[in-house]
Amino acid sequence: MSTFTWNEIRSNNVRTTLLFIAFFTLIAGLSTAIGFILNSLVLGWGIGLIFFCGYGLFAYYRGSNMALSLTGAEPADQSEYRTLHNVVEEIAIAASIPKPEVYIMQNDTPNAFATGMSPEKSAVAVTTGLLQAMDRDELTGVVAHEVAHIEHQDTKTMLIAGVLVGSIAILSDIFFRVSIFGGGRQRNNWVFIIVGLLAMILAPIVAELIRLAVSRKREFAADAKAVEYTRNPNGMSGALRKLKHAQTGMQNTPRSLNHLFIRSDLDDDSFMNKLFSTHPPLDERIQRIESL
Repeated sequence: MSTFTWNEIRSNNVRTTLLFIAFFTLIAGLSTAIGFILNSLVLGWGIGLIFFCGYGLFAYYRGSNMALSLTGAEPADQSEYRTLHNVVEEIAIAASIPKPEVYIMQNDTPNAFATGMSPEKSAVAVTTGLLQAMDRDELTGVVAHEVAHIEHQDTKTMLIAGVLVGSIAILSDIFFRVSIFGGGRQRNNWVFIIVGLLAMILAPIVAELIRLAVSRKREFAADAKAVEYTRNPNGMSGALRKLKHAQTGMQNTPRSLNHLFIRSDLDDDSFMNKLFSTHPPLDERIQRIESL
């Protein structure tokens, strides 16, 4: 099992590196194009750097708190949610990381997520619906999956990916606007306007697909690692089965945070959902666990 998990992690890291290169290529390309239209490459690169650094600082200092706030997560009372706290502590010990902060979401939909830029500054949040739906073994499997994301630093990776997607969306919009209103000889060049429009439409879509790929590749490894922590594949597979048959839709939660949760709202087998989902199909995840 450990060999399988290590191979998954190593493969994910290689793919993620390549995908981040694609991210930075998009940002560099858009920044260069903006600079070309404004007749100053330094200005274009400066604009790209400003937005990337600005988003990066926000993600580092406020990203996790923002995610918890937007999902309505609140600190889980130690006495009221003693079992949950015990499970999180047990898995943190198995993973050799500090115990993450524990949060609860008042939501009937069974789900959970982890966030944090480092294991020392991380949090695990679960819904009240998850606590009601799962037995202790299944709850332990879900928590172990989320702690695996923390140990593998997937939570940091996804926060950074979100920063890059936001930067690309803003830069593509700037490119379109300077294509129309920018100075220099390109001011009335319809070619630049058309290219700017295409960039505004396509660049954020491409960036989003890259972000989804970064997230999707890491779910199998987290599932496998959760089984390694708990030494109980039935807990993890049983939890996924219950999630498959449970209601979907996290009320009052932005869809942009779908990638954080153990179950996405796009987990069915339709072509479009497979394309835009942040997670592999639940049936495939269950099969992978049962093959360990």
